[in-house]
Amino acid sequence: MGKNFNMVAKTLFGLEEVLAEELRKLGASGVTPGRRSVSFMGDLGFMYKANLCCRTAIKILKPISSFPVFSEDDLYTKVKRIPWEDFMSADGTLAVDATVHSQQFTHSKFIALKTKDAIVDRFRERESRRPNIDLVHPNLRINLHIDRNRCTVSLDSSGGSLHKRGYKTAITLAPLNEVLAAGIVLLSGWRGQCDLLDPMCGSGTILTEAAMIACNIPPNLNRDEFGFEHWPDYDEDLFATIEQAALNKIRDFQYRIQGFDLDDKALSVARSNVKNANLGEFISIQRQDFFSSEKSSESPSFIIFNPPYDERLTIDVEDFYTKIGDTLKRGYPGTQAWMLCGNLEALKSVGLRPSKKIKLFNGKLESRLVRYEMYSGSKKAKKQQA
Repeated sequence: MGKNFNMVAKTLFGLEEVLAEELRKLGASGVTPGRRSVSFMGDLGFMYKANLCCRTAIKILKPISSFPVFSEDDLYTKVKRIPWEDFMSADGTLAVDATVHSQQFTHSKFIALKTKDAIVDRFRERESRRPNIDLVHPNLRINLHIDRNRCTVSLDSSGGSLHKRGYKTAITLAPLNEVLAAGIVLLSGWRGQCDLLDPMCGSGTILTEAAMIACNIPPNLNRDEFGFEHWPDYDEDLFATIEQAALNKIRDFQYRIQGFDLDDKALSVARSNVKNANLGEFISIQRQDFFSSEKSSESPSFIIFNPPYDERLTIDVEDFYTKIGDTLKRGYPGTQAWMLCGNLEALKSVGLRPSKKIKLFNGKLESRLVRYEMYSGSKKAKKQQA
């Protein structure tokens, strides 16, 4: 077995515990949730596995240095001391991403530039040549994080953000981030134990992520590349072994995953994305008005959806959300309905009391994931039967 080292998985606000549980189940040790991040330990093979299999991670970072920093010149000096030749060659390309939470350092782009200068100057002084900058497909993507006066320098093993799964070739007006979609499904507790419906499916992201969860398909199987594939220590045989082990754990799924939408472009996009993900046998998508629909079987089921709000479409918000509540009450008994709502005022119009509310962000928009439990018969009768 290889040597274990520290890693940090970045995620979205509200998904930290979900990601921590994913990492534990995959076999990580020392799992500690933070704010929009989870730190953990694993070996090289586990780093490959985390990138391939984590549904709610945006990045898997490998910290290589951490130090106090008090000025831009101090940062330059300390970054320059890092043996960058161990991680890339002078003929390679690099990109630097920086995030700062500090009164001393306020401009992340300037910090990224100062970091890049330090790395390039080290190569130039040692080898009389320097790496070039490539913001799209660098050989090495470096992440710099400054919190007050503590700087952490990490290698980005993912490369591009892990929400870019590789199956979306087309998107709708306001597509849901794949990591957020997977997180919503995991937060709901749905793992493929019954039918699932997204009645306003847009580009089909919830449907696709749900199908991959139900079948235990690695979410990043369709990605073109990971950052670690360009590293000097990349072990192609080890990655192939990790990938094959993950593929061996794929399982069948017996229930139905359905998507409704009224927009013809959205339906076309959703079908295309589902096809790209090779999930057509598990997902059916149809043109259907949710407000005139009803449940097609008496078995328990889940509804998970992200309805449009006034920033996305011109709708009468109060009327629209009232209809959501009425449709759930009338047409969907025996259903657990989970809705991500970006209009907190609109929730009052649903006319149902949520049994759970979880704060999330859809992009920069503060949202709530709410659960409505639609009992078969009255709630009182349900309790008497229990």
